[in-house]
Amino acid sequence: MPATPRTTARRALRRGLAAASALPLLIGALASCGYGSQAEASDDGRAGAASGSGAALSAREVRIGYFPNLTHATALVGLQEGLIAKELGGTKLRAQVFNAGPSEIEALNGGSLDIGFIGPSPAVNGYVKSKGRNLRIVSGSASGGVKLVVNPDRIKTLDDVKGKRIATPQKGNTQDVAFLNWISEKGWKVDPESGKGDVSVVRADTKVTPDAFRQGSIDGAWVPEPTASQLVSDGGSVLLDESELWPDRKFVITNVVVSQKFLKEHPDVVEAVLRGTVRTNEWINADPDRARASANAALKAETGRELDAKIIDPAWKSILVTDDPLAGTLRAQAEDAVAAKLIEQPELAGIYDLTLLNKVLRESGRPEVSDAGLGAK
Repeated sequence: MPATPRTTARRALRRGLAAASALPLLIGALASCGYGSQAEASDDGRAGAASGSGAALSAREVRIGYFPNLTHATALVGLQEGLIAKELGGTKLRAQVFNAGPSEIEALNGGSLDIGFIGPSPAVNGYVKSKGRNLRIVSGSASGGVKLVVNPDRIKTLDDVKGKRIATPQKGNTQDVAFLNWISEKGWKVDPESGKGDVSVVRADTKVTPDAFRQGSIDGAWVPEPTASQLVSDGGSVLLDESELWPDRKFVITNVVVSQKFLKEHPDVVEAVLRGTVRTNEWINADPDRARASANAALKAETGRELDAKIIDPAWKSILVTDDPLAGTLRAQAEDAVAAKLIEQPELAGIYDLTLLNKVLRESGRPEVSDAGLGAK
Protein backbone atom coordinates (compact mmCIF):
# COMPACT_ATOMS: atom_id res chain seq x y z
CA MET A 1 0.00 0.00 0.00
CA PRO A 2 1.51 3.39 -0.95
CA ALA A 3 2.44 5.64 1.93
CA THR A 4 0.21 8.64 2.53
CA PRO A 5 1.70 12.01 3.53
CA ARG A 6 0.48 11.40 7.07
CA THR A 7 2.04 7.92 7.14
CA THR A 8 5.35 9.24 5.84
CA ALA A 9 5.40 12.04 8.40
CA ARG A 10 4.46 9.73 11.23
CA ARG A 11 7.09 7.16 10.25
CA ALA A 12 9.76 9.84 10.15
CA LEU A 13 8.70 11.02 13.59
CA ARG A 14 8.72 7.50 14.95
CA ARG A 15 12.23 6.88 13.61
CA GLY A 16 13.35 9.99 15.44
CA LEU A 17 11.73 8.76 18.64
CA ALA A 18 13.39 5.38 18.26
CA ALA A 19 16.83 6.96 17.81
CA ALA A 20 16.32 8.93 21.01
CA SER A 21 15.70 6.32 22.93
CA ALA A 22 4.18 -16.59 27.08
CA LEU A 23 1.37 -15.07 29.10
CA PRO A 24 -2.22 -16.52 28.81
CA LEU A 25 -4.73 -14.07 27.44
CA LEU A 26 -6.61 -12.18 30.11
CA ILE A 27 -10.23 -12.62 29.18
CA GLY A 28 -13.25 -10.58 30.15
CA ALA A 29 -16.06 -8.39 28.94
CA LEU A 30 -14.01 -6.18 26.66
CA ALA A 31 -14.07 -2.50 27.46
CA SER A 32 -13.46 -1.36 23.91
CA CYS A 33 -13.89 -2.70 20.46
CA GLY A 34 -12.20 -3.39 17.17
CA TYR A 35 -11.99 -4.38 13.58
CA GLY A 36 -13.42 -7.81 12.97
CA SER A 37 -14.06 -8.58 16.63
CA GLN A 38 -17.07 -10.53 17.81
CA ALA A 39 -19.74 -8.88 19.87
CA GLU A 40 -19.41 -9.04 23.62
CA ALA A 41 -22.33 -8.75 26.00
CA SER A 42 -23.06 -5.13 26.71
CA ASP A 43 -23.94 -3.75 30.09
CA ASP A 44 -27.35 -2.94 28.66
CA GLY A 45 -28.00 -0.94 31.81
CA ARG A 46 -30.24 1.99 31.26
CA ALA A 47 -28.61 5.18 32.39
CA GLY A 48 -32.05 6.72 32.53
CA ALA A 49 -34.32 8.95 30.51
CA ALA A 50 -34.64 12.71 30.44
CA SER A 51 -36.41 15.35 28.43
CA GLY A 52 -36.40 19.08 28.08
CA SER A 53 -39.45 21.29 27.85
CA GLY A 54 -41.71 22.12 24.96
CA ALA A 55 -43.17 20.14 22.12
CA ALA A 56 -41.64 16.89 20.95
CA LEU A 57 -39.76 16.78 17.67
CA SER A 58 -40.55 14.25 14.93
CA ALA A 59 -39.65 11.34 17.26
CA ARG A 60 -41.08 10.97 20.74
CA GLU A 61 -37.85 9.36 21.95
CA VAL A 62 -34.18 9.13 20.94
CA ARG A 63 -31.98 6.35 22.29
CA ILE A 64 -28.32 7.26 22.76
CA GLY A 65 -25.51 4.84 23.63
CA TYR A 66 -22.07 5.53 25.06
CA PHE A 67 -19.30 4.09 27.24
CA PRO A 68 -18.65 5.08 30.87
CA ASN A 69 -15.12 6.34 30.23
CA LEU A 70 -13.40 9.67 29.77
CA THR A 71 -12.97 9.42 26.01
CA HIS A 72 -16.78 9.71 25.94
CA ALA A 73 -16.64 12.95 27.91
CA THR A 74 -19.12 14.70 25.60
CA ALA A 75 -21.76 12.11 26.43
CA LEU A 76 -20.91 11.99 30.13
CA VAL A 77 -21.08 15.75 30.61
CA GLY A 78 -23.83 16.44 28.09
CA LEU A 79 -26.15 13.97 29.78
CA GLN A 80 -25.10 14.83 33.33
CA GLU A 81 -25.72 18.55 32.82
CA GLY A 82 -28.84 18.13 30.69
CA LEU A 83 -27.24 20.04 27.80
CA ILE A 84 -28.33 17.50 25.18
CA ALA A 85 -31.81 16.91 26.59
CA LYS A 86 -32.43 20.67 26.61
CA GLU A 87 -32.08 20.84 22.83
CA LEU A 88 -34.61 18.05 22.31
CA GLY A 89 -37.61 19.91 23.70
CA GLY A 90 -40.31 17.40 24.57
CA THR A 91 -38.56 14.50 22.84
CA LYS A 92 -37.40 12.05 25.51
CA LEU A 93 -33.72 11.15 25.63
CA ARG A 94 -33.06 7.58 26.75
CA ALA A 95 -29.40 6.91 27.52
CA GLN A 96 -27.90 3.43 27.45
CA VAL A 97 -24.45 2.43 28.71
CA PHE A 98 -22.37 -0.12 26.80
CA ASN A 99 -19.10 -1.80 27.72
CA ALA A 100 -18.17 -3.08 24.25
CA GLY A 101 -18.27 -1.49 20.84
CA PRO A 102 -19.53 -4.52 18.88
CA SER A 103 -22.64 -4.70 21.05
CA GLU A 104 -23.28 -0.98 20.56
CA ILE A 105 -22.97 -1.40 16.80
CA GLU A 106 -25.30 -4.41 16.92
CA ALA A 107 -27.85 -2.37 18.85
CA LEU A 108 -27.58 0.43 16.29
CA ASN A 109 -27.89 -1.94 13.34
CA GLY A 110 -30.65 -3.93 15.05
CA GLY A 111 -32.83 -0.90 15.65
CA SER A 112 -32.64 -0.77 19.45
CA LEU A 113 -30.32 2.26 19.42
CA ASP A 114 -30.53 5.45 17.36
CA ILE A 115 -27.31 7.35 18.05
CA GLY A 116 -24.04 6.23 19.61
CA PHE A 117 -20.70 7.57 20.80
CA ILE A 118 -18.09 5.10 19.59
CA GLY A 119 -14.47 4.69 18.49
CA PRO A 120 -13.22 4.68 14.90
CA SER A 121 -12.55 0.93 14.66
CA PRO A 122 -16.10 -0.27 15.39
CA ALA A 123 -17.54 2.55 13.29
CA VAL A 124 -15.51 1.36 10.30
CA ASN A 125 -16.24 -2.29 11.06
CA GLY A 126 -19.98 -1.69 11.37
CA TYR A 127 -20.10 0.36 8.21
CA VAL A 128 -18.12 -2.14 6.13
CA LYS A 129 -19.99 -5.21 7.42
CA SER A 130 -23.32 -3.61 6.53
CA LYS A 131 -21.95 -2.71 3.08
CA GLY A 132 -22.45 0.95 3.88
CA ARG A 133 -26.16 0.67 4.68
CA ASN A 134 -26.55 0.95 8.44
CA LEU A 135 -24.72 3.91 9.94
CA ARG A 136 -23.19 7.32 9.34
CA ILE A 137 -20.62 9.26 11.32
CA VAL A 138 -22.27 12.64 11.94
CA SER A 139 -19.78 14.31 14.28
CA GLY A 140 -16.53 14.01 16.14
CA SER A 141 -16.38 13.89 19.91
CA ALA A 142 -12.84 13.38 21.23
CA SER A 143 -9.18 13.17 20.27
CA GLY A 144 -6.17 11.75 22.06
CA GLY A 145 -5.96 10.14 25.47
CA VAL A 146 -3.90 7.07 24.49
CA LYS A 147 -0.47 6.27 25.96
CA LEU A 148 2.18 3.57 26.15
CA VAL A 149 2.79 3.13 29.88
CA VAL A 150 5.58 0.79 31.02
CA ASN A 151 7.31 -0.62 34.08
CA PRO A 152 10.33 1.72 34.30
CA ASP A 153 12.45 -0.98 35.93
CA ARG A 154 12.05 -3.22 32.88
CA ILE A 155 11.68 -0.70 30.03
CA LYS A 156 13.66 2.53 29.89
CA THR A 157 13.72 3.31 26.15
CA LEU A 158 11.48 2.60 23.17
CA ASP A 159 13.94 -0.03 21.93
CA ASP A 160 13.53 -1.88 25.23
CA VAL A 161 9.93 -2.72 24.27
CA LYS A 162 11.27 -5.50 22.03
CA GLY A 163 10.93 -8.83 23.78
CA LYS A 164 8.51 -7.49 26.37
CA ARG A 165 4.84 -8.20 27.13
CA ILE A 166 2.61 -5.24 26.29
CA ALA A 167 -1.16 -5.20 26.73
CA THR A 168 -3.76 -3.69 24.40
CA PRO A 169 -7.53 -3.68 25.08
CA GLN A 170 -8.62 -6.12 22.38
CA LYS A 171 -7.43 -7.74 19.17
CA GLY A 172 -8.05 -5.31 16.34
CA ASN A 173 -9.36 -2.48 18.49
CA THR A 174 -8.16 1.07 17.86
CA GLN A 175 -5.23 0.88 20.30
CA ASP A 176 -4.25 -2.63 19.17
CA VAL A 177 -4.04 -1.45 15.56
CA ALA A 178 -1.97 1.57 16.54
CA PHE A 179 0.47 -0.54 18.55
CA LEU A 180 0.84 -3.16 15.81
CA ASN A 181 1.52 -0.39 13.32
CA TRP A 182 4.12 1.16 15.63
CA ILE A 183 5.81 -2.25 16.04
CA SER A 184 5.91 -2.68 12.27
CA GLU A 185 7.47 0.73 11.76
CA LYS A 186 10.15 -0.24 14.29
CA GLY A 187 10.99 -3.12 11.96
CA TRP A 188 9.80 -5.80 14.39
CA LYS A 189 7.50 -8.71 13.53
CA VAL A 190 4.35 -9.77 15.36
CA ASP A 191 1.62 -12.14 14.21
CA PRO A 192 -1.57 -10.02 14.37
CA GLU A 193 -3.78 -12.98 15.23
CA SER A 194 -1.79 -14.54 18.08
CA GLY A 195 0.08 -11.44 19.20
CA LYS A 196 3.31 -13.45 19.29
CA GLY A 197 6.59 -12.21 17.88
CA ASP A 198 9.33 -9.73 18.64
CA VAL A 199 6.89 -8.19 21.13
CA SER A 200 4.26 -10.23 22.96
CA VAL A 201 1.00 -8.34 22.43
CA VAL A 202 -1.39 -9.35 25.21
CA ARG A 203 -5.04 -8.59 24.47
CA ALA A 204 -6.58 -7.85 27.86
CA ASP A 205 -9.69 -6.20 29.22
CA THR A 206 -8.71 -2.78 30.55
CA LYS A 207 -10.52 -3.69 33.77
CA VAL A 208 -7.86 -6.31 34.55
CA THR A 209 -4.85 -4.58 32.99
CA PRO A 210 -3.95 -2.64 36.18
CA ASP A 211 -3.91 -5.86 38.25
CA ALA A 212 -1.78 -7.61 35.62
CA PHE A 213 0.60 -4.66 35.64
CA ARG A 214 0.90 -4.61 39.44
CA GLN A 215 1.49 -8.37 39.51
CA GLY A 216 4.19 -8.13 36.85
CA SER A 217 2.33 -10.29 34.33
CA ILE A 218 2.77 -7.56 31.73
CA ASP A 219 5.57 -5.06 31.25
CA GLY A 220 3.37 -2.26 29.97
CA ALA A 221 0.26 -1.36 28.03
CA TRP A 222 -0.84 0.77 25.05
CA VAL A 223 -4.16 1.92 26.46
CA PRO A 224 -6.66 4.80 26.56
CA GLU A 225 -7.49 6.97 29.53
CA PRO A 226 -8.16 6.60 32.37
CA THR A 227 -6.39 3.21 32.33
CA ALA A 228 -3.12 4.87 31.33
CA SER A 229 -3.19 7.21 34.31
CA GLN A 230 -4.20 4.31 36.59
CA LEU A 231 -1.03 2.49 35.52
CA VAL A 232 1.04 5.59 36.19
CA SER A 233 -0.45 5.84 39.67
CA ASP A 234 0.62 2.20 40.16
CA GLY A 235 4.25 3.04 39.41
CA GLY A 236 4.26 3.05 35.63
CA SER A 237 5.95 5.60 33.40
CA VAL A 238 4.59 7.13 30.18
CA LEU A 239 7.05 6.09 27.48
CA LEU A 240 5.03 7.46 24.57
CA ASP A 241 1.87 9.52 24.08
CA GLU A 242 0.23 8.42 20.82
CA SER A 243 -0.63 12.02 19.98
CA GLU A 244 3.10 12.57 19.39
CA LEU A 245 2.82 10.32 16.34
CA TRP A 246 0.12 12.36 14.59
CA PRO A 247 0.25 15.66 12.69
CA ASP A 248 -1.00 18.47 14.94
CA ARG A 249 -1.08 15.86 17.76
CA LYS A 250 -4.71 15.06 16.91
CA PHE A 251 -6.39 11.76 16.03
CA VAL A 252 -9.96 10.59 16.43
CA ILE A 253 -10.73 8.45 19.47
CA THR A 254 -14.54 8.92 19.64
CA ASN A 255 -17.17 9.73 17.01
CA VAL A 256 -20.92 10.25 17.04
CA VAL A 257 -22.70 7.78 14.76
CA VAL A 258 -26.35 7.45 13.82
CA SER A 259 -28.55 4.82 12.26
CA GLN A 260 -29.14 5.75 8.62
CA LYS A 261 -32.82 4.91 9.03
CA PHE A 262 -33.15 7.25 12.02
CA LEU A 263 -31.19 9.97 10.22
CA LYS A 264 -33.51 9.78 7.22
CA GLU A 265 -36.72 9.70 9.24
CA HIS A 266 -35.78 12.15 12.03
CA PRO A 267 -33.15 14.64 10.86
CA ASP A 268 -34.56 17.28 13.22
CA VAL A 269 -33.84 15.03 16.20
CA VAL A 270 -30.30 14.29 15.03
CA GLU A 271 -29.72 18.01 14.51
CA ALA A 272 -30.97 18.72 18.03
CA VAL A 273 -28.63 16.11 19.50
CA LEU A 274 -25.71 17.59 17.56
CA ARG A 275 -26.64 21.05 18.78
CA GLY A 276 -26.45 19.58 22.26
CA THR A 277 -23.04 17.97 21.69
CA VAL A 278 -21.65 21.20 20.23
CA ARG A 279 -22.97 23.15 23.23
CA THR A 280 -21.51 20.51 25.54
CA ASN A 281 -18.06 20.69 23.99
CA GLU A 282 -18.17 24.48 24.25
CA TRP A 283 -19.12 24.12 27.94
CA ILE A 284 -16.30 21.65 28.59
CA ASN A 285 -13.67 23.78 26.90
CA ALA A 286 -14.88 26.96 28.62
CA ASP A 287 -14.66 25.47 32.12
CA PRO A 288 -12.56 22.27 32.05
CA ASP A 289 -12.30 21.97 35.84
CA ARG A 290 -16.05 22.07 36.32
CA ALA A 291 -16.50 19.73 33.36
CA ARG A 292 -14.02 17.26 34.84
CA ALA A 293 -16.01 17.22 38.07
CA SER A 294 -19.20 16.69 36.09
CA ALA A 295 -17.71 13.76 34.19
CA ASN A 296 -16.52 12.21 37.44
CA ALA A 297 -19.98 12.59 38.95
CA ALA A 298 -21.43 10.84 35.91
CA LEU A 299 -18.92 8.01 36.24
CA LYS A 300 -19.84 7.59 39.90
CA ALA A 301 -23.53 7.45 39.03
CA GLU A 302 -22.96 4.85 36.33
CA THR A 303 -20.20 2.68 37.81
CA GLY A 304 -20.63 3.23 41.54
CA ARG A 305 -17.31 4.98 42.05
CA GLU A 306 -15.51 8.12 40.97
CA LEU A 307 -11.89 8.41 39.89
CA ASP A 308 -9.21 9.63 42.29
CA ALA A 309 -7.74 13.04 41.51
CA LYS A 310 -4.34 11.48 40.80
CA ILE A 311 -5.97 9.53 37.97
CA ILE A 312 -8.61 11.82 36.53
CA ASP A 313 -6.51 15.01 36.57
CA PRO A 314 -3.76 13.83 34.16
CA ALA A 315 -6.23 11.75 32.15
CA TRP A 316 -8.55 14.71 31.61
CA LYS A 317 -5.71 16.92 30.40
CA SER A 318 -4.73 14.45 27.68
CA ILE A 319 -8.20 14.31 26.05
CA LEU A 320 -9.45 16.97 23.66
CA VAL A 321 -13.18 17.21 23.06
CA THR A 322 -13.86 18.29 19.51
CA ASP A 323 -16.74 18.48 17.06
CA ASP A 324 -14.33 17.78 14.20
CA PRO A 325 -14.38 14.04 13.38
CA LEU A 326 -10.78 14.33 12.12
CA ALA A 327 -11.82 12.24 9.15
CA GLY A 328 -8.35 12.02 7.66
CA THR A 329 -7.12 10.22 10.76
CA LEU A 330 -9.93 7.65 10.55
CA ARG A 331 -8.85 6.88 7.00
CA ALA A 332 -5.26 6.50 8.22
CA GLN A 333 -6.30 4.20 11.08
CA ALA A 334 -8.18 2.00 8.62
CA GLU A 335 -5.06 1.84 6.43
CA ASP A 336 -3.06 0.76 9.47
CA ALA A 337 -5.55 -2.06 10.13
CA VAL A 338 -5.16 -3.21 6.52
CA ALA A 339 -1.37 -3.07 6.82
CA ALA A 340 -1.58 -5.14 10.02
CA LYS A 341 -3.65 -7.73 8.06
CA LEU A 342 -6.58 -7.38 10.43
CA ILE A 343 -9.05 -6.30 7.74
CA GLU A 344 -9.31 -6.19 3.97
CA GLN A 345 -9.13 -2.84 2.24
CA PRO A 346 -12.41 -1.15 3.30
CA GLU A 347 -14.65 0.99 1.11
CA LEU A 348 -15.25 4.03 3.30
CA ALA A 349 -16.92 6.35 0.81
CA GLY A 350 -20.16 7.58 2.36
CA ILE A 351 -19.29 6.79 5.97
CA TYR A 352 -19.67 10.48 6.91
CA ASP A 353 -22.63 12.82 6.70
CA LEU A 354 -21.61 16.10 8.31
CA THR A 355 -24.44 18.15 6.79
CA LEU A 356 -26.32 18.71 10.04
CA LEU A 357 -23.18 19.26 12.10
CA ASN A 358 -21.91 21.90 9.69
CA LYS A 359 -25.32 23.58 9.78
CA VAL A 360 -25.09 23.79 13.59
CA LEU A 361 -21.51 25.06 13.40
CA ARG A 362 -22.43 27.74 10.86
CA GLU A 363 -25.29 28.91 13.05
CA SER A 364 -22.79 29.18 15.92
CA GLY A 365 -20.47 31.29 13.79
CA ARG A 366 -17.87 28.54 13.60
CA PRO A 367 -16.10 27.05 10.58
CA GLU A 368 -17.33 23.88 8.95
CA VAL A 369 -15.40 20.62 9.32
CA SER A 370 -14.25 18.22 6.58
CA ASP A 371 -15.22 14.66 5.77
CA ALA A 372 -11.89 14.12 3.95
CA GLY A 373 -13.73 13.12 0.78
CA LEU A 374 -15.61 10.30 2.52
CA GLY A 375 -19.01 12.01 2.71
CA ALA A 376 -22.35 10.59 1.63
CA LYS A 377 -23.52 11.76 -1.78
